[in-house]
Amino acid sequence: MTELETIRHSAAHVLANAILRIWPEAQFAAGPPVDQGFYYDVELPHRISPEDFGKIEKEMAAIIAEAQPFQREVISRDEAITMGTRGELAGLSPRSAQSKFKLDILTRIPEGEEISLYRNGAFTDLCAGPHVADTSKIAAFKLTHVASAFYLGDEKNPQLQRIYGTAFASQEELEKHFALLEEAKKRDHRRIGKDLGLFHIDDAVGQGLILWTPKGAVIRQELQDFISGELSKQGYSQVFTPHIGKIGLYKTSGHFPYYKESQFPAIPEPDQLERIASEGCSCAEMTARLEAVSAPFAATLNERAGREVVTPDRIKDPAQLLDGFMLKPMNCPHHIRIFASEPRSYRDLPVRLAEFGTVYRWEQSGELNGMTRVRGFTQDDAHLFVTEEQVAAEVRGCLELVKKVLTTLGMTDYRVRVGLRDPDSTKFTGNPAQWDLAEKACRDAAASLGVPFTEEPGEAAFYGPKIDFVVKDVLGRDWQLGTVQVDYVLPVRFGLSYTGVDGASHVPVMIHRAPFGSLERFTGVLIEHFAGNFPVWLAPEQARILPVSEKVAGYAESIVAEMKAKGIRATADLSSDKLGAKIRLAQLEKVPYMIVIGPKEEAAGQLSVRSRKNGDEGSVAKDDFIQRIESEIRERALTV
Repeated sequence: MTELETIRHSAAHVLANAILRIWPEAQFAAGPPVDQGFYYDVELPHRISPEDFGKIEKEMAAIIAEAQPFQREVISRDEAITMGTRGELAGLSPRSAQSKFKLDILTRIPEGEEISLYRNGAFTDLCAGPHVADTSKIAAFKLTHVASAFYLGDEKNPQLQRIYGTAFASQEELEKHFALLEEAKKRDHRRIGKDLGLFHIDDAVGQGLILWTPKGAVIRQELQDFISGELSKQGYSQVFTPHIGKIGLYKTSGHFPYYKESQFPAIPEPDQLERIASEGCSCAEMTARLEAVSAPFAATLNERAGREVVTPDRIKDPAQLLDGFMLKPMNCPHHIRIFASEPRSYRDLPVRLAEFGTVYRWEQSGELNGMTRVRGFTQDDAHLFVTEEQVAAEVRGCLELVKKVLTTLGMTDYRVRVGLRDPDSTKFTGNPAQWDLAEKACRDAAASLGVPFTEEPGEAAFYGPKIDFVVKDVLGRDWQLGTVQVDYVLPVRFGLSYTGVDGASHVPVMIHRAPFGSLERFTGVLIEHFAGNFPVWLAPEQARILPVSEKVAGYAESIVAEMKAKGIRATADLSSDKLGAKIRLAQLEKVPYMIVIGPKEEAAGQLSVRSRKNGDEGSVAKDDFIQRIESEIRERALTV
């Protein structure tokens, strides 16, 4: 843990201690540090509300003032069970009620793993640590909110109260944190998106499914045009693929059933569905038959992989198999089939296929969040099929593309994260030697960027290591955006090949890359990053003409027509409102340029310019202003 995480972890223990002083019957589950603070899950007959925070914080302050030392103690499993049975774990003393959640957590600690307690004052908790030296080191804290949470995140388990708080090493840092939270509320993409009419989420369509309105569609199209231009320079070919695919495609790739929990259910073919319904087939049996494969399919995939990737329990008689379709969870299998659709030579490689492809993932309703956590999203996806000798250069090219995107949008504060496999996990498929090569390629490419990077075991995709760009926005929040992945696994699973310079058949290496990640998430982040004040090239409306009276309405319309002819998104406010009201409306709608015109400006061919950034900029020649805004759009400037 970091120093700040340790402070927050310790604050969670102080929170539990304080709650027990007020409600001794409280039962506690987990109390970890999290991104913005800490929480503790509690079962308690009393429903805690923000009105209770004052008295809880008063007890917490008293515990902190006592400077209670955090003392670690290693105990045996039997001793821990005895203490839990007596209600001492997450308790102040023995109680009549067992520490039921702590006893359950004990069963989840592997045999042979060290079991430890932490004590501060009268409070004892089952905990691996670490903690600060004593409670006085928690210099500033505050409870923030309370929510409901199922124990272990499983809706079949008891529903607990999750009490959230935050803590810092100083009062100054705490105050800064809450100032940033207030700013974050103002920048919330859900509020700004609604105010500016950028996107809509409709219950009749479905939660987590974004409806891009005309204004939002302008931003999306500009982003697509930007990346498309860069792809053309780098020799990519654009492709289009359907939104669904046969189940067998994803069985071959391993996406199904590896990640079935995060996918929409498979769709059996109608005639098969009718047949199994007449047979009285249960839902569980139908699912098993959809997931199953034939013996020849398993043998082929296992032979290609050089190891058992399809286990015997998934094999069924062909007569029992069900076929059908899936909403595509990934674009890569479709691109693989395009590559495999014709013979390939080493002279053809690298083959770079790009698509703005929409994919679908199942997210729990409680996890959905505006545009940043959705069920359907469009990736600026590309897959490169390369020789092993081309991997390093192509990965560097992908990383440079991500850098170009972030720099253009003013997102220059970022770090790079290299996701590696966890050798002890069964999630990761493929040949270990090929994984070693792929991970080395990612490490070397990340090192070439000249920016800080970290290695994180267990964070790879199941088919290969990846490089993520973690961007810090203007509020200091981290967002995982662009990603690049090296993949030796899927080409093998699909039996891809090309003819090498030696005339023999070789397996290409595959590189996955998505500079934006997804257009929905990236746009949501941009809305908050710019607070809706988009640079001119991205702004849905780039200039608004504000005539002071009807007398110059014709001149206003002629300026709009001239600007539109030059590709500038301009409108005219021809309402009868006073000029001040027109300016205020344009400011609320965050239009970069407001152009005030009256009879004097019309006679002189001048425009009175007001910019969102500088306010009144005075009069300029019409042609000069048009050239200025054209230049800002062409150069994708960040000045306004």
